[in-house]
Amino acid sequence: MRGLYLVTDRGLCGEKPLDEVVIRAVKGGVAYVQLREKEISTRLFVEEAKKIKKLLEPYKVPLIINDRVDVALACGAEGVHIGQEDMPYEIVRKLMGRNAIIGLSVETWEDVEASQELDISYIGISPIFATPTKTDTKGTWGLDGLAKIKTFSRHPLVAIGGLNESNIKEVVKAGTDCIAVVSAICEADYPEAVARGLNDIIQSALKNN
Repeated sequence: MRGLYLVTDRGLCGEKPLDEVVIRAVKGGVAYVQLREKEISTRLFVEEAKKIKKLLEPYKVPLIINDRVDVALACGAEGVHIGQEDMPYEIVRKLMGRNAIIGLSVETWEDVEASQELDISYIGISPIFATPTKTDTKGTWGLDGLAKIKTFSRHPLVAIGGLNESNIKEVVKAGTDCIAVVSAICEADYPEAVARGLNDIIQSALKNN
């Protein structure tokens, strides 16, 4: 896991169609797309996921479904992202198969330690900074917390929470492998241009790490 990771938020897209935001972001350099839906029906979620999956295929960008293993299986997604209150990793792995991408959010140091025993694809460090898109967390990690995790964890790190062009260089320097954004792209008038700018900063910082 390296590069720019888009986590979708339909509400932040305004009048822009979600699928259009996703494709423009991918054209700008997004390497992973996580589809997150908390308020639509399962039927609509599956339909949307299938549509996004088909759009992403020519770009070889994996689709990761937030929380919902059933939706991931129904649309043939490459992976799922789970939190500490979601289905246990062992069950998710059994259902999704050994080649699936499985990401796990960590919100406390105990979560980080426990993740060492799991064969997950990455850990989501959540949140790095305070953000209105993640209000149910147990505090922020900050750059020092991220750096501490980097020295300890055997897994790739995906940083999320309050990240934008003003701070992602420092976050990469602190040790993350991948930068996940929500509002920075979903709220943007020109998602492709914003994604390209973010990705340029990330790739430059990764080279210099």
